Amino acid sequence: MAKEKKEPEKPSTAWQGTYGDMITLMLCFFVMLYDPTEIDVTQLATITQSLQMNETETVNGGMSLSTGKLSDLGNTINSLPAVEKGRSLGLAKKKAVSLFAPDIKSNRITITSDERGLVITLAADNFFDEGSADLNIDETRDTLLRLADFFKSPELKGRRFRIEGHTDNTPVAADSKFLSNWELSAGRSMNVLHYLADYGVDENKFSVAGYADTRPKFSNDSPESRAYNRRVDIIILDEGHF
Repeated sequence: MAKEKKEPEKPSTAWQGTYGDMITLMLCFFVMLYDPTEIDVTQLATITQSLQMNETETVNGGMSLSTGKLSDLGNTINSLPAVEKGRSLGLAKKKAVSLFAPDIKSNRITITSDERGLVITLAADNFFDEGSADLNIDETRDTLLRLADFFKSPELKGRRFRIEGHTDNTPVAADSKFLSNWELSAGRSMNVLHYLADYGVDENKFSVAGYADTRPKFSNDSPESRAYNRRVDIIILDEGHF
């Protein structure tokens, strides 16, 4: 009588649990290394636009670059002036974060970026008395000197800048020399520029603007939010906003 054949045992899947744990740990490790401040918005937008503009062909499974286009794409992107500008702006942001570390820690300055470019925000209450456009120079001289050195740095060669003054919605005092918050915000912008020019920056690369309370960061419902709205923004302009 023929012996009955035994079916082979199914391979163990216990290793999958260990493998999954390892992949999860690796993911956590690389997430911890990720630094979102290093993303260059300008460069990312340029790459995206270049991908959309390059010739593509449809293949099973999705879209693919035509044969020979991938290397050309890399060379094209790296040679674009906008990419070089974006790279220099990214380096400028890193330098600014390092240079203004004391001011950032004391909440005198914040550094952000948006569609206009790199934005250095001066907390108005640290630089000006309430209702005044005169800089508290004794308290802010060191910060202004750092600002002047930053705007003269090689990373910002060929860039243009705009100084924007902002207020909250509190009307100026009846005895103020300013007719309204428009004049107050513009006066603060101009005085920041004058001091930077005294410290050696090229004022021909700057423009000034006053927006009064028309561009608040937050609602003006509380003293804290009004304090955030009183500010002077110094913007390293992206090329599209010259």
